Amino acid sequence: MANTVRIGVIGAGMIGNVHLNVFGKLEDVEIAGVADAWLPAAERRAQEHGVKAYESPQALLDDSSIDAVVIGVPNRFHAPLAIEAMELGKHVLLEKPMAISEEAARSILDTQRRTGRVLMMAHQMRWTGIARAAKARIDAGDLGRIYNAKTGWFRKKGIPGWGSWFTRMDEAGGGPLIDIGVHMLDLTLHLMGKPKPVSVFGTTYAEFGPRREGLGNWGTPDWNGYYDVEDLATALIKLDNGATLSLEVSWAAHSAGLTEEPFVHLMGTEAGIALIGNRGTFVTHRNGEVVEEELQPIDGESDRHLLSRHFVECVREGKEPLSPALSGYVNNRILSAIYESSRTGGEVKLSWE
Repeated sequence: MANTVRIGVIGAGMIGNVHLNVFGKLEDVEIAGVADAWLPAAERRAQEHGVKAYESPQALLDDSSIDAVVIGVPNRFHAPLAIEAMELGKHVLLEKPMAISEEAARSILDTQRRTGRVLMMAHQMRWTGIARAAKARIDAGDLGRIYNAKTGWFRKKGIPGWGSWFTRMDEAGGGPLIDIGVHMLDLTLHLMGKPKPVSVFGTTYAEFGPRREGLGNWGTPDWNGYYDVEDLATALIKLDNGATLSLEVSWAAHSAGLTEEPFVHLMGTEAGIALIGNRGTFVTHRNGEVVEEELQPIDGESDRHLLSRHFVECVREGKEPLSPALSGYVNNRILSAIYESSRTGGEVKLSWE
């Protein structure tokens, strides 16, 4: 491969624009162009960034000069585009969630293993300064064995784009659980050392969306559309190392007294860490007393720049990314198990190859 990595961006919305901005600032990257299912959107982004607008996502994928693609489109298109991109020899940076179902995610994983292409999940929360600081303390053994974790993200009023693809199960795969819950699930499992889930018990609720209440400012409403996803989810996940993980997320909830910032609480045998937004706290016992100290973020490049640079390195060197295809599949299996548990009212057990 030539020194410069040529990248195409599929999706001309807000997320696609973020990637165009970030990759456009990397010296070892050339933006080949942008594509979207709606050509005028691609043309507008192309003009803003001074790159080529492809007539369609298919036209971009068919360009053999492109080394890698970024996929930032509605969830139901993740699997078909990622699979075709890898079949055509391209590496993939895929926005979350990996897919709208466990089965679709498995198809992506199988294709990645068969083709040997790099597929990286764009979980930028792993790359924040506070998350990297927490991981450094964990890797140094400061927490001992992490046996319990609590994570989540409560929004009191934030349902996005009512009636649009955001709120349709067949388009998005779910509501806040698959939208923001996947971020917290991925980050927490990463910090815990990537244990595998063995059983899941969860419940989802739709108390606001069906009444067109709890609406936020994100996305464009489609009042001719519909809402058939949850607006709150809660789950308890048992892991193969004996640890437990509880997850709670909402787009809309009367969550009095609870922070609206994303949070992770890790409880270890020797110490614990709490991450709330961009802040962190380390707690332990010393000489019989509880001692707390502020966790200092690791300074440097932004999370998006670090993520993008890492993806380029993986493409160039052929190494496995920090958030590989398997991590996306594990996340999707857990999400699917939570939805299944909510439907059946029982525990869902998971086995692994």
